Amino acid sequence: MVAVKAADVDAFVARPDPARPVVLVFGPDAGLVSERVNALVAASVDDVNDPFALARLEGEELSAEPARLVEEALTVPLFGGRRAVWVKAGARNIAPAVESLLRSGVGECRVVIEAGDLRRNAPLRVLCERAKNAVALPCYADTERDRARLIDDEIRAAGLSITPDARALLIPLLGGDRAASRNELRKLILYARGGGQVSVDDVAAIVSDASALGLEDLVDAAFAGRPADLEAQLGKARIAGTNAGSILFTAQRQVAQLHKWRLAIEEGSSLSLDAVQPPLHFRRKALIEAALKNWTAARLTAAMAELAEAVLESRCKPALADIIAERALLAIAAKGRRSAA
Repeated sequence: MVAVKAADVDAFVARPDPARPVVLVFGPDAGLVSERVNALVAASVDDVNDPFALARLEGEELSAEPARLVEEALTVPLFGGRRAVWVKAGARNIAPAVESLLRSGVGECRVVIEAGDLRRNAPLRVLCERAKNAVALPCYADTERDRARLIDDEIRAAGLSITPDARALLIPLLGGDRAASRNELRKLILYARGGGQVSVDDVAAIVSDASALGLEDLVDAAFAGRPADLEAQLGKARIAGTNAGSILFTAQRQVAQLHKWRLAIEEGSSLSLDAVQPPLHFRRKALIEAALKNWTAARLTAAMAELAEAVLESRCKPALADIIAERALLAIAAKGRRSAA
């Protein structure tokens, strides 16, 4: 089976294996999926704007006409050069088309399939993981180490430096969606350009007010029992096209952290939010303090289970994922509000 580990995906993207010309890129981080798909496509053709070199197919087309994929993959470029096929899977089942392609071979063509979050037993994922001429590349939300590396790379590329305190403040503000993280970093760099170094004040002035960073604000509002604030943040998330999987991932991460802190409080330990690592932005402290007052460790355990069910349901019903995520967060906000009353 060719299931590439998340830590090894960037290495494959940098040097795609010619023996595995069919590449499935999938996962809950839509921004990271898009970034890696674009990198693979750019590395596979001489000109991405040349329609004879790059064929673009939608899942709807392939579900209605599975043979189209093999035809496109075996087409010889009109003016020579390299050729690639970019498939956007969407919600339709394109496994039959991909299965035919894997049996037929793709010649000199590279086929890149862009998909959302796929279950382990999803037919498309299973096909690409098992085939000798294909590979499946998962794209999960960035870890703290990934966010730190992203910050360092973007800051260095801009010819700037960043203070340790600013870097520590910035790391927890990013994540969830790679494209959103890059956009925030580029706005920060533009703001700090000319000063030579990014400071805590720069981060506070630019990043803390960014709607793309609303994932933390959104989840904090839910657990603090503030449905009106949550509705506003959900509206921002809808406008920004934030992936439902990213919202649920952030909520799961936050409930785990709240449970850890609340458990410590109930066991008699003193907890200072000023001393936690990585440091919390000052805007978040009041909401987290409210959440720790509103929720017991036992009720947070129940919330973990409810979020896990929401994640499972969103993966089983991807077309309803946004509604499922919103419903789960609004339920949490309602329970937090009742506890605060």
